[in-house]
Amino acid sequence: MTLEFDDFMKVDIRVGEILRAEPFPDARKPAIKLFLDFGPEIGPRKSSAQITRHYDVADLPGRKVLAVVNFAPRQIGKFMSEVLVLGVPDGDGEVVLLTPDKDVPLGARMF
Repeated sequence: MTLEFDDFMKVDIRVGEILRAEPFPDARKPAIKLFLDFGPEIGPRKSSAQITRHYDVADLPGRKVLAVVNFAPRQIGKFMSEVLVLGVPDGDGEVVLLTPDKDVPLGARMF
């Protein structure tokens, strides 16, 4: 299947900064609750991420990540996930977060 550029542009991927992270013991699979800031246009959003293998909640605040911000919110247990934080699997299938390698403004859109 070929994807047209206009279809790709419908996916709104932005840079957000993790403000705080909390354990999510109620999740079916080990996960962390993330509270992010996407800048003045989008503002704060929440997400649940299965990133416990490589990340500790204490080390996540201040980290910039990429996330899809225009998916419909999804209920995960008692927590409403509002964005999809993006990552890729390592050799063992564990998620590694996608992050910008230079300083970019919060809310910057990937294209």
